[in-house]
Amino acid sequence: MQAKSDQPAALKQRLRQRAHQLGFELFGVTTPDQPDHVAVYEHWLGQQRHGTMAYLATERARQARSDPRRLLPECRAILVLGMNYLPQDLAPAEREQARVAAYAAGDDYHLVIPQRLRLLMEDLENWLGHPVPHRIYTDTGPILERELAQRAGLGWIGKNTCLINPQRGSYFFLAEVLLGVELEPDAPITVDHCGSCNLCLEACPTECILPDRTLDANRCISYLTIELRGHLSATQRQSVGDWIFGCDICQQVCPWNQRFAQPSDEPAFQTRPFLAQADLEDFLSLDTPSYQQLLRRSPLKRAKRQGLVRNAAAAAGNRRQLSTVPTLIEVLRQDESPEVRAAAAWALAQIGGAEARQALANAQQSEAEVGVLAEIEAGLNKLPPGG
Repeated sequence: MQAKSDQPAALKQRLRQRAHQLGFELFGVTTPDQPDHVAVYEHWLGQQRHGTMAYLATERARQARSDPRRLLPECRAILVLGMNYLPQDLAPAEREQARVAAYAAGDDYHLVIPQRLRLLMEDLENWLGHPVPHRIYTDTGPILERELAQRAGLGWIGKNTCLINPQRGSYFFLAEVLLGVELEPDAPITVDHCGSCNLCLEACPTECILPDRTLDANRCISYLTIELRGHLSATQRQSVGDWIFGCDICQQVCPWNQRFAQPSDEPAFQTRPFLAQADLEDFLSLDTPSYQQLLRRSPLKRAKRQGLVRNAAAAAGNRRQLSTVPTLIEVLRQDESPEVRAAAAWALAQIGGAEARQALANAQQSEAEVGVLAEIEAGLNKLPPGG
């Protein structure tokens, strides 16, 4: 059925209403003009602040971020949308152990949002009566999405690098649709509503938030617990605190979230039962079948099983949680991953005690991997003979 009017204003309003029906609380339109923050992004890459995420620095990615039309030559407008992900029980953000970022409480947004956007595009093409060139993204393509969101009037880029909406805070997934259709752009938000507030910078335990509203991924807890593969150094293990996956500290302290953020009604983003109940020992005991079953469709699968168990071991060591010692001993004795065994050895040395020291001494006799052996020896040197 063709729309009664194909005028850009009427079409935009129809898209806005349909987007809200599909669960997007934020909606805006901007142009495909070159983003102003390209220079900031290039400087960020030049300072190696992207860590091991080499895909961010490829020539194709850099060119696309400098000009959205490289992704869709026919692009005439960009829809920018936001979907609230804050779970109603707030458990992942407030747990004292096995802490998981709020956005990862439910289903993976990569499995939810593109499906909704495809429905939106099907409706648009039905309204117009013909195919429309488009490209859909949600943290999946080379786009400077926070700048596009600011230009589309969804919010401003806060000091914590998050996109903050003045009525709803920052607990939102952002998504974009590059469109081969003319739409009137929304007015950008140009006022810095952070003002003199520095709570996020002061609260960040690793001081990874930088003055230019970027962050050093090498020190960010989210990067360390999700993106960084392999062994964590002792400093990195200490940095993650008791976070298993991601980090919400800079959002939790933000006054705009404390005043305006509201839990989401979206069923897909509510806390799954395993995460609502899990403690560190549940993560330390996570074998491959359990990982596949309990975390089906979960964002946590990005860290892989060995990454989650590694992070749980680091958290147990940081919390000096004595109750986890028996489980850590089993992990050190039999886990197939060297990075996990090394983290377990480190955690046992942090917790200390005669049982932990004896387990390290036993493991020293049977461990063959050099990196794990080095961690065991460091732990034995740290602990006195009596533990």
